[in-house]
Amino acid sequence: MSLKDCDSEDATIIKPRSDRRSYRRVVLPNDLQVLLISDPETDKGAGSMDVHAGSFSDPKEFPGLAHILEHMLFFSNEKYPEEGSFRRFIIEHGGSENAYTDAEHTNYHFEVCADHFVEALARFAEFFISPLFATDATSREIKAVDSENSKNLKSDSWRWCQLEKHLTSKDHPYNRFGCGNLETLEVRPKASGIDIRAEVLKFYETYYSSNLMCLAVYGKETLDELQILVEDKLSAVKNSKKNAMYFPGQPCSSEHLQILVKSVPIMEGHALKLIWPITPGLQNYRKASSRYLSHLIDHRAHGSLVALLKKLGWANNLWAWERSVTIQDAAFFNVQVQLTDVGQIHMQEIVDFIFQYLKILRNEGIAEWIFEEIQALSNMKFHFRGKISPDD
Repeated sequence: MSLKDCDSEDATIIKPRSDRRSYRRVVLPNDLQVLLISDPETDKGAGSMDVHAGSFSDPKEFPGLAHILEHMLFFSNEKYPEEGSFRRFIIEHGGSENAYTDAEHTNYHFEVCADHFVEALARFAEFFISPLFATDATSREIKAVDSENSKNLKSDSWRWCQLEKHLTSKDHPYNRFGCGNLETLEVRPKASGIDIRAEVLKFYETYYSSNLMCLAVYGKETLDELQILVEDKLSAVKNSKKNAMYFPGQPCSSEHLQILVKSVPIMEGHALKLIWPITPGLQNYRKASSRYLSHLIDHRAHGSLVALLKKLGWANNLWAWERSVTIQDAAFFNVQVQLTDVGQIHMQEIVDFIFQYLKILRNEGIAEWIFEEIQALSNMKFHFRGKISPDD
């Protein structure tokens, strides 16, 4: 559950039975929502700031703008102007830091030795209070983004993802190129006489408002101590009272459906992937529709679809899952089959088997005992899972 979904500071936080950590949700005077996690036994402290703005908010003429901002934010700020000082501090004290740009969110996070968590959080906070966005860092980080994109071009999963985007409606932001590269962030803007750093600053001022941010902190301190700490260090984050951007509608209309795409991978191997646009399961999470369907489609038992394809020697594996596009309206349900060399020849028959199986499931309807079994397994996994790293 997102902090944004909680209506009050008294919202109950459900935790595993085996979890001895303490939790508290607070809202700072600047409307920054914070989840506090106290673990007296931890040897690591961690922090994560999530901003409700990502690549879908990129101006159409500057693909990758949210991504380049993510790269530049960690460099320096008014209180700690030395470039790269935060990264050095974290590494010197046994930690790590990173960030990523998603469709509707950008996330910044770190972990560090617990004894140095307080100072690490103080340094981390300044990036959201007084970032400098140094001019000389702009070109360097554009090259870093371009290098990241070049690396992605050698990854089959990234290549397929971008191909999939290009096959959707141009009216939906899913169709865009979110990573960015030298062409979109330097060559084209310069040719048009546009200062890309000024556009980064504009994006920051537009979306980086405390009321659009959620922070999670994890430390050995008590909840009261953590609350005092975040109130002291994060209350200065500016609240511009911005409205979150939402992106209604599906990325696929009828003209983007019932199409067949064949691509040649870089790595050896054969795969078959079927994709359906659906409403995000989060909108009706109690019914767990995608979870129920994926449980049955990729079940390994005797007589299952997977067992049949393996028996025929056509597939080595099969997966089914939901993948979100937007929080509100758009998601995809995926079925992917890892094919054998023989299976590649029988792709149409495999597709027929999948649709025949889906027809059987539709005709038989929902089995309550299967839903209850999935629910019981999920509860068991939640309540008795092992302790995970603070950075996760």
